[in-house]
Amino acid sequence: MKYFFTIYIAVFLFTTNVFSQEKVITHKVEKGEAINQIAQKYRVTPFDIYQLNPDAQRGLKPDSVLLIPSKAGAKITVVPTKINVQTQTHVVLAKETLYGIQKKYGVSDEDLKSANPFLENDGLQIGQNLTIPSKSSPKKPVSYQEKYIYHDVLAKETKYSITKQYGITIAELEKRNPEVVTSLPIGYRLVIKGTAPKIEKVAEKTTEKGAVNGQIENLKKALTVVDYVAYEVQPKETLYSLSKMFEMTQDELIALNPELVNGVEIGMLLKVPSKLQASADDKKEYMALSKKVTYDNRKRMVMLLPFNVANIESDTVNSTSNRLKKDKFLNMTLDFYAGALIAIDSAKVLGYPIDVEIYDSRETKNNSDVASIIRNKNLVNANAIIGPFYQSNAEIAAQLVGMNNVPVISPLSKDIGKPYANLYQTIPTNEAIKGAMFDYMRLKNGNIIAVVDKKKESIIQYIKQYHKQVPFVAFKENGSLSAESLKGMLVKDKMNYVVMETGNTWMIKSTVAAMVSSMPAYQVQLVILEPNETLDTDEIKFQNLTKLNLMYPSVTSDYISPEMALFEKKYRKANNIYPSDYATRGFDMTFDTMVRLVQNKSFEDTVNSAATKRGENKFEYYKKEDGGYTNKGVFILYYDTDMTIKEAH
Repeated sequence: MKYFFTIYIAVFLFTTNVFSQEKVITHKVEKGEAINQIAQKYRVTPFDIYQLNPDAQRGLKPDSVLLIPSKAGAKITVVPTKINVQTQTHVVLAKETLYGIQKKYGVSDEDLKSANPFLENDGLQIGQNLTIPSKSSPKKPVSYQEKYIYHDVLAKETKYSITKQYGITIAELEKRNPEVVTSLPIGYRLVIKGTAPKIEKVAEKTTEKGAVNGQIENLKKALTVVDYVAYEVQPKETLYSLSKMFEMTQDELIALNPELVNGVEIGMLLKVPSKLQASADDKKEYMALSKKVTYDNRKRMVMLLPFNVANIESDTVNSTSNRLKKDKFLNMTLDFYAGALIAIDSAKVLGYPIDVEIYDSRETKNNSDVASIIRNKNLVNANAIIGPFYQSNAEIAAQLVGMNNVPVISPLSKDIGKPYANLYQTIPTNEAIKGAMFDYMRLKNGNIIAVVDKKKESIIQYIKQYHKQVPFVAFKENGSLSAESLKGMLVKDKMNYVVMETGNTWMIKSTVAAMVSSMPAYQVQLVILEPNETLDTDEIKFQNLTKLNLMYPSVTSDYISPEMALFEKKYRKANNIYPSDYATRGFDMTFDTMVRLVQNKSFEDTVNSAATKRGENKFEYYKKEDGGYTNKGVFILYYDTDMTIKEAH
């Protein structure tokens, strides 16, 4: 406690010194208050508040105290200009420093101490009267700091309210900010007084060829159109962590996504630069790593699986069989384990030099034995750890073994989580799944058309913001699909991909009918981005879906490959039942990890150099901007005319 108190005082003193140059006020949070309400009250942005109160990004607690920058909505930037003024005095206030006073009046340390000799011996004292030397008499010219003021537009603000605040006219505001004559975007930085720094114009004439080429290159860069993609906000993410992830300032991120002014919410779709997506040139090659096995030294692989045996043994109400019937999480764990055992046995048959250790992680969402197992079993010396199942526990494991860069492979969670460099997320995110579908259609140079139900607002927003070139098929006044509109968007000599997102049976039937009737003259293919249960009903003819080669993205393959058939045979022999998706994943993930461990390079090197496909799952890892790895291995599947599901190539 004493140590904590010392640290707290040190931090407090440091904070006090930092803000001594800028006035701040405090605000006590009332129950139900939101960050945007507080920001508007004090005429600052939520970002300004978050800068002084980083913890506020996790949510506001009633009765907590926030530091508010006393800026009244305006930020002041100093621009030096030379000017002569008469000698004046200054009364030293609390928390002021010599440096701050010198900067305020634009005088040097030498001149200030020369005019106030007592400063050499007594130092700066509260209440002292300082003589500020005249700027007309110093030996060297001294600059005076002239202010210009700007204002960041907040939600619900108008030109009228802003001009009233600063005592200027709307005409003056528009003259200084011609970009806002027609609109007033939230987050836009207005110049209120003074003149903002100008960008020097490039000379129109030059005699040097190199200079001309340089200007042309700069012009090309300036005209480069940035492509954007959608990113879904994950739990625990903040404005700060998002800005770091996307290599942007928080202001730039808010400018692209004005809704962030009201705070970060889980599930928000953000507009971010597409450079974070793997381009076609960056796509990894799928390779059979099993051909490059090295047998030189043995590897140690550890599995941390949540059997929670102690809970089963202490359950006096339910028998083991009854618990298995009720406990879905335990069934999932056992299925994964059963698949993993077959992978371990297969590796043993192949002679892979790997020692496998399996421990009961005894985990729930908020608790586990992970830390004690890592400590007691010395897992910092392991070569790879599969598990734990819960994201929070996988993060604990990654942190504890991070010093040795031990890979921690998260089997089932697709949460983005904290950016640990040695944490590997094996489930592709929803963003990666939809992105893979659009990447495929563009790779095939297809003509993409959207038929989206008005109820699918998130899909409409996604396409409008991140795939602006994709047109939407029109609807009639009665709300039904316009077949004429759809057919009018079809293009000859090119595959026309119709992206259909609706749960409405009539809309599906009318879309399918319009596409089928167009087939004699056009190439058409039906596409969905998310699972659609309505397509499985008797009202939708399966023959039409196969005729249109219904295509969709999927984390797992829905067809039986030769490798999958072999695994199913082994699994049925060992367990007398067909494997579930969790059992298949247990096999695929465990076997893929073991194959990567026996290569003549580190696990991370194999991830960076090659992608793999195992049975029902792909493992195409990419390094995230903020650290760690995410899997973008997605199948593009379609219904063939022979009534089977196949992978599109």
